[in-house]
Amino acid sequence: MSGHSKWATTKHKKAATDKARGKLFAKLIRQVEVAAREGGGDVSSNANLRTMFAKAREASVPLDTIERAVKRGTGELEGVRYEAISYEGYAACGVAVIVECLTDNRNRTGAEVRSLFSRNGGSMSEPGAVSWQFERKGVLLLDRSADEDELTLAVADAGGEDLADHGDSWQVVCSPSDLASVRSALETAGMKVESAELAMMPTTSVLLETETDARKVLRLVEALEDHDDVQSVWSNFDIPDAVLETVGA
Repeated sequence: MSGHSKWATTKHKKAATDKARGKLFAKLIRQVEVAAREGGGDVSSNANLRTMFAKAREASVPLDTIERAVKRGTGELEGVRYEAISYEGYAACGVAVIVECLTDNRNRTGAEVRSLFSRNGGSMSEPGAVSWQFERKGVLLLDRSADEDELTLAVADAGGEDLADHGDSWQVVCSPSDLASVRSALETAGMKVESAELAMMPTTSVLLETETDARKVLRLVEALEDHDDVQSVWSNFDIPDAVLETVGA
């Protein structure tokens, strides 16, 4: 299991209870709204909305709040119109970074993201400069208590592409278009799904072998994630367990 994956998994597990919970809610609500605007408000026919709806509920966003976001997205309620935009760049040590945003002012967001890169030892790149190092995938985390043999069979039957040990969880990877159906099949098979999301998975990685390098990269990633318009930050660093434990402490 890569250090990047372990760091991301640990971060996910504490996200619902940390001091940024209100900010997490706001970002999830925005994702629901945009999914509804782009594909309609019916979760049965809009796979992306179904995924965002489930993600918001997993984070304990109130149902009525989610439903209002859907209505804003479909135009039944007035609201700010957000657009999706991605930025690419490099952190320290040549680590590739993709930043996915939802914004109502792309000029403001672009300037602020560029500033975060420069202030934290990174640099922005042109579109396409780093995205070739990633693949869009569906990623699910399952409760560790699941039996590996049973889970392996369930993942194969559900149409999953890969199963990996992530310490406290099992990670299942699938095609983006199959995320909802794979989740449904695994839950039907009695597996407890902790989270399911669309992710940009790196095809190559950069090993950060020292605490200094790890802190440099994580400082930029966390600064980007803390921005209100930023929905997701994807990167291709890998940190050895010993270094990750030191940085985490």
